[in-house]
Amino acid sequence: MGAAPAHAQTWGTVTGTVTDSVQGAPLPGVTVLVEGTDFGTATSADGRYRLELPTGRYTLRFSAVGFATRVDSVTVAEGTTQLDATLASTVLKMDELTVTDGAVPNRPGVYKVDPADVQNMPTPFKDGFRALKTTPGVATNNELTQQYSVRGGGYNENLVFINGFEIFFPFRPRQGEQEGMGLLNPALASDITFYTGGFPPEYGGKLSSALDVQYVRPESDPLSGSVDLSTLDASAHLQSSALGGDLGWGFGMRRAQPGRFFGTQDLKGDYSPRFTDLQGTVSYRFSDRVSVEALGIWADNTFDLEPEERTTYFGVISLDPERPSDFKALRASLNGARTDGYTTTFGGVRLHTDLSDRLKLAHDFAYFGTRETESFDIQSDRRVCQVNPTGGDNPSNCTSVLQGESTVTRFADNSVEVRRRTGRGRYEWDLDRQTLKGGWHLRGLHFDDNLNERTTIDGRVEDGQDSTLVDRLDDSATFDEYQFGAHLQDAVDVLPTDGRLTITGGVRADYFSFNDEWTVSPRLSGRFVATDRLTLTGAWGIYHQKPTYRELRGTPTDTASIRGTLDQNRDIRSQRSVQYVFGGEYFFPDRRLYLRAEAYYKDLDDLISYTIEDVRVNYSGENDTYGYTYGVDFQLRGELVPGLESWFNYSYLVSRERFTDAALERYAAQAPTGFSDEFRENRTGLLPRPADQRHTFSAFVQDYVPGDKSWKVHMRLLYGSGLPYTPTSPGPKTPGGAETRIPGDRMSGRLPAYRRVDVGATKRIELVQNGIGGPVHLELTLEVLNLFDMDNTVDYSWTQGYERVPKRLTPRTLNARLHLTF
Repeated sequence: MGAAPAHAQTWGTVTGTVTDSVQGAPLPGVTVLVEGTDFGTATSADGRYRLELPTGRYTLRFSAVGFATRVDSVTVAEGTTQLDATLASTVLKMDELTVTDGAVPNRPGVYKVDPADVQNMPTPFKDGFRALKTTPGVATNNELTQQYSVRGGGYNENLVFINGFEIFFPFRPRQGEQEGMGLLNPALASDITFYTGGFPPEYGGKLSSALDVQYVRPESDPLSGSVDLSTLDASAHLQSSALGGDLGWGFGMRRAQPGRFFGTQDLKGDYSPRFTDLQGTVSYRFSDRVSVEALGIWADNTFDLEPEERTTYFGVISLDPERPSDFKALRASLNGARTDGYTTTFGGVRLHTDLSDRLKLAHDFAYFGTRETESFDIQSDRRVCQVNPTGGDNPSNCTSVLQGESTVTRFADNSVEVRRRTGRGRYEWDLDRQTLKGGWHLRGLHFDDNLNERTTIDGRVEDGQDSTLVDRLDDSATFDEYQFGAHLQDAVDVLPTDGRLTITGGVRADYFSFNDEWTVSPRLSGRFVATDRLTLTGAWGIYHQKPTYRELRGTPTDTASIRGTLDQNRDIRSQRSVQYVFGGEYFFPDRRLYLRAEAYYKDLDDLISYTIEDVRVNYSGENDTYGYTYGVDFQLRGELVPGLESWFNYSYLVSRERFTDAALERYAAQAPTGFSDEFRENRTGLLPRPADQRHTFSAFVQDYVPGDKSWKVHMRLLYGSGLPYTPTSPGPKTPGGAETRIPGDRMSGRLPAYRRVDVGATKRIELVQNGIGGPVHLELTLEVLNLFDMDNTVDYSWTQGYERVPKRLTPRTLNARLHLTF
């Protein structure tokens, strides 16, 4: 009677110790998972783990940041079974750049982004760039754009590399929804490394950040891939190898038609965006010492819109009867259409040659071309009404006092064609306790810029005065120049204990033919492993950013030709940043958490000032300011549950600039008659820079549904305090009586804080256990974007009566997604 049923399941216990294969030291915080499941645990401070499993044969996966993953099989019997494991330290080769994998940073400001987290993160598009907004130091204020600001820098201060080939963002978008998908395809990515500061000399001379993306390079993999389908986009990718692993390839295709998503904004109409790209990478190994790789990208992004109407409410509603409400509405009826197009072509090929086990060479050639067009002819009849929310007023039938009405006609037929051809050589010499690297690059630049646009405003304000303001620009220019650069750096293991103290020093020199300028940029960084739990890092360096065509051209006006402006700017200098970075990371083994903090200071000289309208950057075209940026970034990261990583970030930033005396005099001389003092005063003193976002908080949290680990939930939280902007003020009237506008006090206003919560729930189903290349899984996801339907403002427009009208971003949106992997 006391016997157990014949089908009763018996259990056993697996225990063991995980150690470092070199030093034999126990490794805390190692994740131990049963292969093919999410069931597992983590090692304690002494490197030990314990798992209770039903009797049978299992495969256990041991993984830890900074170490190669190990897989071992074990047969679990009743009682206790011992299985110890040793993990070898791993080093990833990333386009001739050696960095230590995982949470322990090899350099200051380095963050790893897992491509799987990009897939899991609830975002409108899975292009990878939007996932960077949950990285410390990245400004947060617009979900529609792929561009980003890092530690107070501008959108044009970030380097992006795919397989070591540099790629570029759209040249001249006005709004984030026009940009299309970023060129980073996370389905093809194997590693994403993000440098928020202190990056080494082998990267170029941008002032703010470098993003290094490595696409998959299959060597002995069977056919595998994925298919992704949602209500906003669709994608598919395949990868495999052949010829005994000598040939590896991966290809991806994406298509997005997010008209429903964009149409949720205040501006209503017929949205017809069509974003498409094809990407592929191929590698072939001729021998153990010679191999070749190629990367190709073609992207065609088209944004069509037939606007119909826009209603935006703004102002203050008062509940105090002694203080009346000041609540208004802008009602606009629109006629016309606009079309924006971005077609990008990229091709790159690289030859790897290992002359010996220690000396490696790589030479490559790349072509990057893009053609951007914008065409619109839109008439907007606008009226601003005082609205009584309790009196039945509405903006289409105002019964209260009319504050102003106008007709705005905007026309443009613009295009820009950009071509970049780059040749590069890179060399690496591994010595016993140091790695010496060097390289060069030569790049040709070509721009064809054509502008034909005008704006006409006819309006009536309270005093009944009619006014007309015409702004017209019709110009073109061709730009052909070249750049040259070279670098040399040395990474030295200083102390007798391997990896305890690593110092990396180097220098790069760059030349730009446009201004006949040479710049020299020395850099130094270090990493010190103080204890098994504490790592300290520091960096110092000088960074020069050569002026690109956008900075050189400045903001075109109808009083000066683009070619003339370029010719006058032959003496412009590269912007310079002297950076200091110090940080540390502490590991809590019992909780498997990493706490990281970094402080930085940037001394900025020869800056080219700019303003931002939505995502359009308008440069002054002059070295007219100097300033500084300082801040601190914090990150708490780890596996709150085994196998799922989460993190929380907080950043504090101050970024200021001051106009030079010579620039103030020039701007005053160029001001409209009678307004020279105002132009000088509104730029005088220490002013916020456009990316001066004081407080930023972001988080990405993952968890399982209790009782069913086939369900996972993901949540992304973003908060950014208000970015500065320059308000508009009335200017002098023209001889014909037309009103003009001039900038008010520079950066004296602040946008409202940006707040956003995106959530998703995913059900994972195993369809086939043994497919072509392994198990076939289906993931069904429901995402709620902007869960709490928060209003976020990205910019302001101004009425004839100088009313400030907010441009708001997307409200709450539902998105269903299907993701198949095989």
